[in-house]
Amino acid sequence: MKYFSTRDREKRNLFSLKEAAFMGLAPDGGLFVPEFIPKVDMEEVERRAAISYTEMALYLTEQLFPDEFESNELRAMLEKIYDFDCKLHHMEGDKYTLELFHGPTFAFKDFGAKFMGGMIGLLNKSSEELIVLTATSGDTGSAVANGFYNVDGIKVVVLYPEGKISNLQESQMTTLGGNIRPVKVNGTFDDCQALVKAVFNDKEFRQIKNITSANSINLLRWIPQSFYYFYGYYLWKKATGKTMPEIVVPSGNYGNLTAGMLATFMGLPVKKFTAASNSNDIIPKLLMSGNYEPKASIRTIANAMDVGNPSNYERMVYLYDDSFEKLTAALNGYSCDDEEIRKGIKEIYEKYGYVSDPHSAVGYNAAKHYDIDGFWLSTAHYAKFGEVIKDTLGQEFEIPAALKTAMSKPKVAKTMGNDIDQLKDYILNGI
Repeated sequence: MKYFSTRDREKRNLFSLKEAAFMGLAPDGGLFVPEFIPKVDMEEVERRAAISYTEMALYLTEQLFPDEFESNELRAMLEKIYDFDCKLHHMEGDKYTLELFHGPTFAFKDFGAKFMGGMIGLLNKSSEELIVLTATSGDTGSAVANGFYNVDGIKVVVLYPEGKISNLQESQMTTLGGNIRPVKVNGTFDDCQALVKAVFNDKEFRQIKNITSANSINLLRWIPQSFYYFYGYYLWKKATGKTMPEIVVPSGNYGNLTAGMLATFMGLPVKKFTAASNSNDIIPKLLMSGNYEPKASIRTIANAMDVGNPSNYERMVYLYDDSFEKLTAALNGYSCDDEEIRKGIKEIYEKYGYVSDPHSAVGYNAAKHYDIDGFWLSTAHYAKFGEVIKDTLGQEFEIPAALKTAMSKPKVAKTMGNDIDQLKDYILNGI
């Protein structure tokens, strides 16, 4: 399998998996996609899923990265990283949510970040020094830090907006030490993401330093997020006997949603997706107007979705051949503000006795709005947003022991302005 840029539709330049993964962003500024999308055997997917998530992931990995690795080394890697659950929670009636927050950092991004860390470890057998540079609006940083923690030959630089993520999110990425280098930037997530892109677009600088990204722009973060859609389908079909779910995806940078779309091109039966956003409603507005109009991000209580110019929009339009008609046939849009998010959190708790984090509550609101027959994704554990939950529900809830431990440790992070020269100097001389 080779990989090419979303901006190179004629496939003039093809890259190996290692080249694409280590570059992160294509040389022309586009995002890498597979040379072709394999069709999977859904009966085999379900048979493997009935055994375990790992067994299913092994089958899908072998289809997506054929002849790249030995089956036994893939199995060992997957068994090591996927030591946590993916659960379908039944509220009542036809209300289901797929819980993706049972990993080590209690967020859905563990699925992609741990896979990427494991795969980079397999690809980087020479242990040449590689800098993993990533930006986070909340949960990505902790998931990437955990996924790459103590991987030989890797140093991780995580940029996050100062004062714009939760205390717990910050603790999870600033207390590991080792090969993890957190950097708080005086700016927004979009500023952090722009800094990452600026580094990747500086060809001369990248000749000096071997740098890749662990944001969902990197195909090794993006592709494995398609796996839990297959598993969610298996669980939902088993619970309901139905075969064409509608799936609601809380969305920020849209790697999660486009991974679900990738799954459908591989053969997963989905009736329709819903892009559920907070006040950063660029994609829902696109679906109404046909115009893509990025803007400065707006700070909300669902901060991991505070993205004003989602990178994975390029993959989205690539998958649907730049056709607005094809995209709208596959996708609904929905957005809600902080007040509506809080109403959703309250309603879920009062109706079902279930505590939902703000991002998952956006998914619930969208599922309710469209009266879906399927499930919404719950992307983070409520404890990661304890301040919001306490303020909204008027009480505190139990915090998992692993999160308590992270919060008890001293935070260590570099502080810098929104300045590309400062960042490049830090990468060259500071880490």
